[in-house]
Amino acid sequence: QVQLVESGGGLVQAGGSLRLSCAVSGRTFSSYAMGWFRQTPGKEREFVSAITWRGDSTNYADSVKGRFTISRDNAKNTVYLQMNSLKPEDTAVYYCAAAETMNRYYMPRYTNECKYWGHGTQVTVSS
Repeated sequence: QVQLVESGGGLVQAGGSLRLSCAVSGRTFSSYAMGWFRQTPGKEREFVSAITWRGDSTNYADSVKGRFTISRDNAKNTVYLQMNSLKPEDTAVYYCAAAETMNRYYMPRYTNECKYWGHGTQVTVSS
Protein backbone atom coordinates (compact mmCIF):
# COMPACT_ATOMS: atom_id res chain seq x y z
CA GLN A 1 0.00 0.00 0.00
CA VAL A 2 1.29 3.44 -0.93
CA GLN A 3 0.80 6.33 1.47
CA LEU A 4 1.15 10.00 0.61
CA VAL A 5 1.35 12.70 3.27
CA GLU A 6 1.32 16.38 2.35
CA SER A 7 2.68 19.19 4.51
CA GLY A 8 3.61 22.83 4.22
CA GLY A 9 0.24 24.46 3.72
CA GLY A 10 -0.87 27.51 5.64
CA LEU A 11 -1.99 31.11 5.51
CA VAL A 12 0.06 33.59 3.48
CA GLN A 13 -0.45 37.08 2.12
CA ALA A 14 -0.78 37.70 -1.58
CA GLY A 15 2.65 37.83 -3.19
CA GLY A 16 4.10 35.46 -0.63
CA SER A 17 5.51 31.96 -0.99
CA LEU A 18 4.94 28.48 0.37
CA ARG A 19 6.60 25.15 -0.27
CA LEU A 20 4.48 22.03 -0.12
CA SER A 21 6.01 18.64 0.49
CA CYS A 22 4.60 15.18 -0.13
CA ALA A 23 6.28 12.23 1.53
CA VAL A 24 5.62 8.87 -0.12
CA SER A 25 5.98 5.49 1.56
CA GLY A 26 5.10 1.90 0.88
CA ARG A 27 6.46 1.21 -2.60
CA THR A 28 9.36 2.22 -4.79
CA PHE A 29 8.94 5.97 -5.16
CA SER A 30 10.75 6.07 -8.49
CA SER A 31 8.02 3.86 -10.01
CA TYR A 32 5.60 6.77 -9.84
CA ALA A 33 5.06 9.89 -11.84
CA MET A 34 3.75 12.49 -9.39
CA GLY A 35 1.22 15.26 -9.59
CA TRP A 36 -0.24 18.10 -7.57
CA PHE A 37 -3.91 18.95 -7.83
CA ARG A 38 -6.09 21.43 -5.96
CA GLN A 39 -9.74 21.80 -5.07
CA THR A 40 -12.03 24.52 -3.77
CA PRO A 41 -15.51 23.97 -2.33
CA GLY A 42 -18.09 23.21 -4.98
CA LYS A 43 -15.54 22.74 -7.74
CA GLU A 44 -13.86 19.74 -9.28
CA ARG A 45 -10.31 18.88 -8.38
CA GLU A 46 -8.02 20.50 -10.92
CA PHE A 47 -4.54 19.82 -12.22
CA VAL A 48 -1.72 22.05 -10.97
CA SER A 49 1.55 20.39 -11.89
CA ALA A 50 3.21 17.04 -12.61
CA ILE A 51 6.66 15.50 -12.89
CA THR A 52 8.05 12.34 -14.50
CA TRP A 53 9.40 9.53 -12.33
CA ARG A 54 12.94 10.52 -13.28
CA GLY A 55 12.24 14.16 -12.45
CA ASP A 56 13.56 15.32 -15.81
CA SER A 57 10.34 16.73 -17.22
CA THR A 58 7.55 18.82 -15.70
CA ASN A 59 4.17 20.20 -16.66
CA TYR A 60 2.08 23.05 -15.29
CA ALA A 61 -1.41 24.44 -15.51
CA ASP A 62 -1.46 27.77 -17.33
CA SER A 63 -2.72 29.48 -14.17
CA VAL A 64 0.45 28.64 -12.22
CA LYS A 65 3.08 28.59 -14.95
CA GLY A 66 6.02 30.81 -14.08
CA ARG A 67 5.03 30.99 -10.40
CA PHE A 68 5.06 27.35 -9.22
CA THR A 69 7.88 24.83 -9.48
CA ILE A 70 7.55 21.08 -8.98
CA SER A 71 10.54 18.94 -8.06
CA ARG A 72 11.29 15.58 -6.51
CA ASP A 73 14.00 13.90 -4.50
CA ASN A 74 13.87 10.16 -5.15
CA ALA A 75 16.41 9.51 -2.41
CA LYS A 76 14.02 11.09 0.10
CA ASN A 77 10.80 9.74 -1.47
CA THR A 78 9.47 13.26 -1.55
CA VAL A 79 7.93 15.57 -4.13
CA TYR A 80 7.76 19.33 -3.65
CA LEU A 81 5.73 22.23 -4.95
CA GLN A 82 7.36 25.63 -4.56
CA MET A 83 4.68 28.30 -4.86
CA ASN A 84 5.76 31.90 -5.39
CA SER A 85 3.83 35.10 -6.10
CA LEU A 86 0.74 33.57 -4.58
CA LYS A 87 -2.65 35.00 -5.42
CA PRO A 88 -5.98 34.78 -3.55
CA GLU A 89 -7.27 32.55 -6.35
CA ASP A 90 -4.61 29.98 -5.42
CA THR A 91 -6.53 29.34 -2.21
CA ALA A 92 -7.50 25.65 -2.16
CA VAL A 93 -6.79 22.28 -0.65
CA TYR A 94 -3.73 20.92 -2.41
CA TYR A 95 -3.42 17.20 -3.03
CA CYS A 96 -0.43 15.11 -3.94
CA ALA A 97 -1.05 12.12 -6.23
CA ALA A 98 0.92 9.19 -7.64
CA ALA A 99 0.51 7.44 -10.98
CA GLU A 100 2.37 4.16 -11.43
CA THR A 101 4.26 4.01 -14.70
CA MET A 102 7.13 2.43 -16.61
CA ASN A 103 7.13 5.28 -19.14
CA ARG A 104 9.94 7.75 -18.43
CA TYR A 105 8.07 10.51 -20.29
CA TYR A 106 4.69 10.09 -18.64
CA MET A 107 3.11 12.72 -16.37
CA PRO A 108 -0.47 12.62 -15.06
CA ARG A 109 -2.87 15.34 -16.04
CA TYR A 110 -6.25 14.05 -14.90
CA THR A 111 -7.41 12.78 -11.54
CA ASN A 112 -8.42 9.38 -12.90
CA GLU A 113 -4.82 8.72 -13.93
CA CYS A 114 -3.65 8.74 -10.31
CA LYS A 115 -4.05 5.64 -8.20
CA TYR A 116 -2.88 7.04 -4.87
CA TRP A 117 -3.75 10.29 -3.13
CA GLY A 118 -2.80 12.19 -0.02
CA HIS A 119 -5.36 13.74 2.31
CA GLY A 120 -4.54 17.28 1.24
CA THR A 121 -3.15 20.42 2.80
CA GLN A 122 -4.95 23.75 2.99
CA VAL A 123 -3.40 26.80 1.33
CA THR A 124 -5.05 30.13 2.04
CA VAL A 125 -3.86 33.33 0.36
CA SER A 126 -5.18 36.56 1.80
CA SER A 127 -5.51 39.73 -0.24
